[in-house]
Amino acid sequence: MTETPPRTPAPEAAPAPATNSAPPAAPVAPASASPHERLTALVERRIAEGEVLGVAEADPVNIPMIRHWTDAMGDANPLYTDPEAAAAGVHGGIVAPPAMIQVWTMPGVDGNRRKRAGTPVDAVLAMLDGDGYTGVVATNCEQTYHRYVRLGESLVPATRLAGVTGPKRTALGEGYFVTWNVTWYADGEAVADMLFRVLKFRPREREGEPGKETTATGEGGAATSGNGLTPTENAPPKNPSAQDPSAQDPSAQDPSATPGDASPRTPYPLRPAINADTAFFWEGVAAGELRIQKCADCGELRHPPGPVCPSCRSAARTFATASGEGEVYSYVVHHNPQVPGLRTPFVVAVVELPEGVRIVGNVVDCAASRVGIGMPVRLTYRQMDDELILPMWVPLEA
Repeated sequence: MTETPPRTPAPEAAPAPATNSAPPAAPVAPASASPHERLTALVERRIAEGEVLGVAEADPVNIPMIRHWTDAMGDANPLYTDPEAAAAGVHGGIVAPPAMIQVWTMPGVDGNRRKRAGTPVDAVLAMLDGDGYTGVVATNCEQTYHRYVRLGESLVPATRLAGVTGPKRTALGEGYFVTWNVTWYADGEAVADMLFRVLKFRPREREGEPGKETTATGEGGAATSGNGLTPTENAPPKNPSAQDPSAQDPSAQDPSATPGDASPRTPYPLRPAINADTAFFWEGVAAGELRIQKCADCGELRHPPGPVCPSCRSAARTFATASGEGEVYSYVVHHNPQVPGLRTPFVVAVVELPEGVRIVGNVVDCAASRVGIGMPVRLTYRQMDDELILPMWVPLEA
């Protein structure tokens, strides 16, 4: 049984580790400037501000939060939670797992102390939102730890806008990559750094319907590839036939479509990446089969597909055809942000197959509130556009 150390009052702000001197004059875009020109001018001003200090959070580094983290991560290192073991360890006392660094000052709901303090990034993200770049995908997070943080230390984040590049054309839509750096200080000493980069993108719109999202399948819409592969703009697999009756009916995917309407559909924006390792999977989808990669030497099944067997290291491979039934092993209900081609909320589940592997896919034709761990499901196929079919899951009884 461990004891929670006495709580140390957090200072309003640590001694200033960075100089927030007045930035040099930066250009201000004229009223007639284009959105890109306004963004560029704003970015230059915010970069000129340099590193901007935040404020210390209400709670210093403490045992309860460390315990929650290590429990969630399954990290049993006694140096993080056991006072006796930590006292005898190299640090002479309890320290926090380095990977927790972002947790100590992570902003929360509106009114949060750090949110009130603001960062040089906030106005840039707000301008992109206002210009329609409302989608966001985190693309890079690189952390560097200078030392362990100790119980009672109060951390202060300082943020610096590193740059904005774009507009870029991506599979998700046109967007800008926004990069910033955060340094955490304890009593003026830098203890960790982080580079963070997101893609802020403008979700694609249906032609002739500006401002309206492309529709998707099922209750709430859905569609990820289900094979754990990165969406790209690669050519989709050819579609010889749909396996589910609903896949033959355009109205099953698109509420605005009229049954029997043979007009071409808007290409679905999230395309699976197809290569030498995954082609067999998509050929199986086209044939109405759920194919699982199998080692041709030791016979072990694996998913997602890969070039080498993780068990015997053999590169020889074949596949087995799964039954198409399973049960929900875990799941999330996605509400925000909006995703091109999808209608929120939608359910993404990890489905455990009786063959012994797990596969990621959407659960459709079912209210999100009905989805639960252990729910039996069966495979179905959905026609996403004129060429692409995606495997998805529906309740077994549906």
